[in-house]
Amino acid sequence: MHLVDLAVILVYLAGTVAFGAWFARSQRDVKDYFVGGRRVPWWAIMGSIVATETSTVTFISVPGVAFTGNMTFLQLVMGYMIGRVIVCVVFVPAYFRGELLTVYQILGTRFGTAVKRLAAGLFLLTRSLADGVRLFATGLVLAALLIAMPGTEGLARSVAPALPPTITVLLASVAVMGLTTIVYTYLGGMSAVIWTDVVQLVVYLVGAGMAAIILVERIPGGWAEVVRAGGAAGKFTVFDFTWDVARSYTFWSGVVGGAFLTTATHGTDQLMVQRYLCSSSPNQARVALLTSGAVVFAQFTLFLLIGVMLFVFYSGPGASEVAAFTLNGQIQSDRVFPHFIVSHLPSGVVGLVVAAVFAAAMSTLASSLNSSAATTVADFYMPWRRQASDAHYLRVSKALTAFWGAVQIAVAVAAIQFSTRAVDEVLGIASFTNGIILGVFLLGTFAPSVGQRSAFAGVVAGTAIMLAVKLLQLTSWQWYVLVGSAATFAVGLAASRAYPEGEGRRP
Repeated sequence: MHLVDLAVILVYLAGTVAFGAWFARSQRDVKDYFVGGRRVPWWAIMGSIVATETSTVTFISVPGVAFTGNMTFLQLVMGYMIGRVIVCVVFVPAYFRGELLTVYQILGTRFGTAVKRLAAGLFLLTRSLADGVRLFATGLVLAALLIAMPGTEGLARSVAPALPPTITVLLASVAVMGLTTIVYTYLGGMSAVIWTDVVQLVVYLVGAGMAAIILVERIPGGWAEVVRAGGAAGKFTVFDFTWDVARSYTFWSGVVGGAFLTTATHGTDQLMVQRYLCSSSPNQARVALLTSGAVVFAQFTLFLLIGVMLFVFYSGPGASEVAAFTLNGQIQSDRVFPHFIVSHLPSGVVGLVVAAVFAAAMSTLASSLNSSAATTVADFYMPWRRQASDAHYLRVSKALTAFWGAVQIAVAVAAIQFSTRAVDEVLGIASFTNGIILGVFLLGTFAPSVGQRSAFAGVVAGTAIMLAVKLLQLTSWQWYVLVGSAATFAVGLAASRAYPEGEGRRP
């Protein structure tokens, strides 16, 4: 990595902060700060959905999935498509009944304050853990590049003699990324998040595309050799019809589990629903969501193909470098693509690709900070402090954005001890609570006799069951949403029949 690459990265980071500051000019209240005044066009929301759904975990871990396995990950993406259709039909109409800031306000109308706050609290916990891991994964990439620069290791030793240089650089990387994201999200709010997402989507797709082109050029025989060698190794396998609930990336866990996962994340998770609330109508929200599915499928295909190319490259001309990302005889799949970036991309392109990695991470992290602040303000603070001014709520919203950013930095530091399959860590964390929240929304939609106490019992039981499933490792994480939502729904419905409360309230 050369100084020109570092300059590209610094210019990108500075430009992102300036972008956030520019949007701060038009903020008057929390409606502007959290939902962009509900005047964002559908195509910008679509780009923001895709960028948010894509993080550094996608950029570095999904190629690693194909490098060590094959393309069966696409079965999960097929489930994502089905889930989007369900969200458009079942949930989107409810988002536009009233002036909502968060999706959990629907639960407050239906079941009361206790259930609303419990669901919102689960969201805040999940976002802090999952996106803290995402921040850590981004720090890994930056640290791998910086440590290769002459003088970096010596500087790291002088700053923190008691720590290994790689850890020192990793901690510094996490801090830089986290603070940059906090600043531009703090300043610009949701408008800055969405429009920066659109720019970041273009940046990381261009970066990934350039890396793929250079990778093919480095393989003797080019694309034809990728097809031959990848096919011989079974890398292009897409479908696996094995029936094993403990196994990830089968047809059943991918399509069924992926559909439930997306129904939860895109239908009941504030991180995504907040984008629909920025649109002017339900139809605009539907178009944005459905179009994003096609783009997501295409980009996951690109990242998996990069993984196949990396496999062919490191099986041939790059075979002598495999030891660089192998630990105790096991390939660290998350480090394969970063190693190629450091070792084989030309000067200038390295900076662009690293900026693309940052773009993928910052889009998700910024969304997480803004949605966490929105949930805290709308579902906890505003009901408690009802008579405050718009200016006061706006100041509190910005302060909470910074607070949740600090929490995620702390999680990222702790995540240094996580396993190398960051994609599984992140999706597993998200799936743990998303199923429970989806179960509550399903109770509110399809079980009119369920009231607050029964819904609360369903959430508690669903959480206990998911803890047992997670600790005992009974299934792959791809079944977590189905198990959690089914348990929450079944217990809530059974409780309402055993202890009738009368009909629940409708939004």
